[in-house]
Amino acid sequence: MWGEVLKSGRWAVALASLLLAAACARAASADITTTAQYGIDPTRTATVQQVDAGALALKPLEKHEAFALEGKAMWLRLDLPPRAGEQHRYVALSGGAFIDRASFFTRGTDGRWREQRAGDFVPVSQWPHPHIAPLFSADAAGPAWLRIENRPAPLSPFVKLLDEDDLQQSRQWTFLLVGGYLGFGLLVLLVGVTQGYLYGERAFHSYCTYVLMMLLFQLAYTGMGGLFVWPTSAAFNDASPALFMLLMTAAGIWNIRESVALQRHSPLVDRLTIGFCIFGVLFAAVYTAFTSAWSYAVLMIYGLAAVVLSITLCLWTWRRGERWSLWIFLGFLPIHLAYPFPALRASGVLPDSWASQYAVLIGSAIEIPLLLFILHWRAREFSENRARLRALDSTDPLTGLAVVPVLRLRLRDSLRRARRLDHPAALLLVEVANHAEIVAREGREAGDRALVVAAGRLSRLVREIDTVCRISNTRFAILVEGPQPDEARRALAPHMVARGLEPLPHMPNDLALRLKVVTLPVPDTSAHTTVDGSADEQRLLERANEALDLFLGDPKRAVYHLGRVDEPATAPSVFDSEPLRALKGR
Repeated sequence: MWGEVLKSGRWAVALASLLLAAACARAASADITTTAQYGIDPTRTATVQQVDAGALALKPLEKHEAFALEGKAMWLRLDLPPRAGEQHRYVALSGGAFIDRASFFTRGTDGRWREQRAGDFVPVSQWPHPHIAPLFSADAAGPAWLRIENRPAPLSPFVKLLDEDDLQQSRQWTFLLVGGYLGFGLLVLLVGVTQGYLYGERAFHSYCTYVLMMLLFQLAYTGMGGLFVWPTSAAFNDASPALFMLLMTAAGIWNIRESVALQRHSPLVDRLTIGFCIFGVLFAAVYTAFTSAWSYAVLMIYGLAAVVLSITLCLWTWRRGERWSLWIFLGFLPIHLAYPFPALRASGVLPDSWASQYAVLIGSAIEIPLLLFILHWRAREFSENRARLRALDSTDPLTGLAVVPVLRLRLRDSLRRARRLDHPAALLLVEVANHAEIVAREGREAGDRALVVAAGRLSRLVREIDTVCRISNTRFAILVEGPQPDEARRALAPHMVARGLEPLPHMPNDLALRLKVVTLPVPDTSAHTTVDGSADEQRLLERANEALDLFLGDPKRAVYHLGRVDEPATAPSVFDSEPLRALKGR
């Protein structure tokens, strides 16, 4: 079976490789970047007529060449071949998040230049062809001019000539990839919000903020936000990549701070980390208002520092004993590995390409669910530890049974149900009568082990809904929930005595548990009553304890049943003077 699975996997990998190779080959055939010539207009005042007349010195354009166009304009001369068919053609300029203005000039039939405008400074809804990047009609053959402005990020032009089929296929793949990513991210975000509500962990809140900022950053960076979410706002479309990048980075560092419990390792480092996050949030507003070369440099340094800081915090706290820090580091590793591609693209080292545009998207698609799983795993362990700590307040440390307040609460509920629904329950008190003998022969540790064995055997004789409680050193109380026939109560006590006589593990064979059992119906009308005439759970326990204290002096009997006053007496009531004297006389 596994051989078939591996064979199918190899076929899937081979098919994916062929599809990727075909897509790359088709994209390469549409690439006309290296056929273009470029010139730089230092004053940004040249017109298309002047440029076409030779006002600028033109040079061949290299595909991987980057240009810092601070205060300048770039002109590209494109020689468009004649159309091979009747389909419309388009010129696509990649890097929509890094192009302020793009104007495409082609000659009309009247010989005049016709201009098409796009870029971040123009609302996407007003582009000639709204798309994730500037897109222009290019049906006419011959020379065409593409004018580009951008600041402060360096520009690496990547121009493609597409027909309608190529454009449709490109759009379908882009919408499939980015749409699937956003849908998956929203699902993970919803799960993260739910986990944060269930576990009450602050790390989930910072994680959800980080995921939300990551999704918004991908919307802005890929151009999908300008196309679908804010198509009429040119200013926000221009500022959104840097804005969401800073907020995402600050949220990511805050999530690491919460996840690695930085506060308990170094208050100084914790305050510095908080300051780093606050700086990112405040600088987002500063960068949006004052976009320049210096603010862009601070933006790039902040992103690089965030990567270094996140790795340092995780590994530093891990070396100081924070086990989950290493897992958090591994969770962020995919985004750390993908970060260099857009960072180098933004620095002008790498050109616009599929890898530089979608590397962070792919890395975050791996990172986001991985981090959610790690945080869930961490929160579950912490939740279990807190549950154990809370259980110490409601369980007996030696036997793990419920404590007396829990028994009284459940006994009170049983009394209410018995009166309201006529579902009588039963209360049994069990004493390990020979505990002192076990301690004298085998020691205190053996005595404690005998109590643990007694608790386990008593618990196995009742149902999960029943309550077994250790009410004193050697005494246990069992509340058997109703409806409980009186015959069942009387039959259960001998079973307990018999289970106690079974050999004790790791002890001599002649040593067993001698149990004394007193049973009591719930409610028991022979007990003292409250003002409204109902039996009180405290008085029921007192009556059973008094009966068991008197019963311990009887060496011949192991079971003692207390009955209601309206039933035939099968055993004396401890509130009658004659039976008290009889028990004391034995």
